[in-house]
Amino acid sequence: MQRRELLKGLAVLPLPLAAGANNVAHAAIGPPAEHVRRGGPGWPDLAEWAQLRARVGGRLVKVRSPFTACTPHSGGRACTGLFENLLRNPYYISESVGLTETLGWTDAWTSQASAYAVLARSSADVAAAVNFARKHRVRLVVKGGGHSYVGGSNAPDSLLIWTRPNMRAVKLHDRFVPRGAAGLVEPEGAVSVGAGAIWMDVYDAVTTRAGRYVQGGGCTTVGVAGLVLGGGFGSFSKGFGTAAANLLEAEVVTADGAVRIANAVRNPDLFWALKGGGGGTFGVVTRLTLRTHTLPAFFGAVLATITAASDAAYSTLVAQVISFYRDSLLNPHWGETIRFGPGRQIAVSMVFQGLTQADAEKTWAPLFDWVTARPADYTLATPAVLTLPARDFWNAEVLQQVPGLIVPADLPGVPKHYFYWEADAPQVGQVLHAYQSTWLSQRLLDPERSPALVDALTHASQIRWVSLHFNKGLAGAPANVLDWTRDTSMNPAVLDSFALAIAAANEPPAYPGIAGHEPDVARGRLDATVVDSAMAPLRALAERPAAYVSEADYFQDDWQAAFWGDHYARLTQIKDHYDPRGLFSVHHGVGTET
Repeated sequence: MQRRELLKGLAVLPLPLAAGANNVAHAAIGPPAEHVRRGGPGWPDLAEWAQLRARVGGRLVKVRSPFTACTPHSGGRACTGLFENLLRNPYYISESVGLTETLGWTDAWTSQASAYAVLARSSADVAAAVNFARKHRVRLVVKGGGHSYVGGSNAPDSLLIWTRPNMRAVKLHDRFVPRGAAGLVEPEGAVSVGAGAIWMDVYDAVTTRAGRYVQGGGCTTVGVAGLVLGGGFGSFSKGFGTAAANLLEAEVVTADGAVRIANAVRNPDLFWALKGGGGGTFGVVTRLTLRTHTLPAFFGAVLATITAASDAAYSTLVAQVISFYRDSLLNPHWGETIRFGPGRQIAVSMVFQGLTQADAEKTWAPLFDWVTARPADYTLATPAVLTLPARDFWNAEVLQQVPGLIVPADLPGVPKHYFYWEADAPQVGQVLHAYQSTWLSQRLLDPERSPALVDALTHASQIRWVSLHFNKGLAGAPANVLDWTRDTSMNPAVLDSFALAIAAANEPPAYPGIAGHEPDVARGRLDATVVDSAMAPLRALAERPAAYVSEADYFQDDWQAAFWGDHYARLTQIKDHYDPRGLFSVHHGVGTET
């Protein structure tokens, strides 16, 4: 039997057999117990918390909300300083036990600190926290990067497993073989990453210093574990696949407190679920090993803004851009976004890999020449094509020489190479008003169907800016990338989609009950209505609802089908097997039905 066929066979075995010797006992199957609340019946007493502290080597802390700095004086220096940091420094947020990168969502949730946090250093610490939460019916929350848009990395009256401070190790492998797979798979380059690492940690180690490539997220402060568990797109996913598709092995603590290795041979059902089934759902991942790739010679970007002089000219421009994308950009080299917006504007923020500057300029010349040949209809802001050695793409020393490109971390104790992209600044400490996404099938690019896509984009962008994220759909990817992604638990719609359409609205850092810093609820509700109206014509193009779980509406209808498609039934089986009492619970997570 061929090795690939053997692994495929293991993956489809009935669940108890596929789990092997590490089967989870089902004696305790039953409905999830209601969580206890601080100060209420059943809440652990101080002696019980002290016992947990001893089990984790003293790494249990009582969490104090940072927003107490604004009580009773919201105009004081401490409160003002807090909001200044929330506005401009994502590293301040990620290094704070009581904060999340998104502070809330209008009419949905508000970031709230946990009661206690285990600053986990090992899988044993995580297991101790899991066992404590299960025994005492305390709500359990897991936070690495803390970027969950739907509030999955925080909850009041909870025990937080915080992996960020002490689980950041990054180790490269020249010839990695998953445990138990010797003789079944060929060794390959890989990197093992602690669950508390952010992508800045990994890019620095893998690309800047080692000259390899690993598929991660576009935002440098996103947590590695959360991105992989949700599926995980980066700028070059059409060339290298999703982060989940590159997962080779994970160490995970399941609801029974057992520390398990999950890969294509050991616990293959759990491994499949971890590859896109959603964070905080099947267990607490403590380490991930990801495939690495040969680094292309160059990375680069193309930036441009085109403005149409009339509605008719704008509709023609949208059609021209769509046909240009189909003919020239639907391939592994290109990713990121083209935005369509009010004022009859189209803003290009595309990136490329594996091309020279001359290649990129030649690729875009037909579109730019078409635009400049029609000066009465269009204005083209001076386009820029930028190229740099791929090894320097996350090198702060090189990037900071370009004004307005990156923002250094500027936080005591944080490594000097930490930065975030200036373009990501509006997300720091945001309060979301709305966020919707839908995958767009490559069939919409066909000449007979593209007029409907052009019409939908034209109408949507008259209402609100709509972005097409081409790196978040895998149509046009090479066969091996499609095969890797097909073997994940993500909605299979991603394989057929050429882009993910997104419309959103937010406001700068705000928090309820703090004078001068209150969220604008009225504006948030209005924005939600506008975003919904803008996305309606694009959603109507889909035969079935299909949205990306990590970037979707908190109020998503039919979320089970939208996030996972036909995979949801299998994911539910796996959830029931490894977490029969629902210890791990997140909004719109597999098995929660809430």
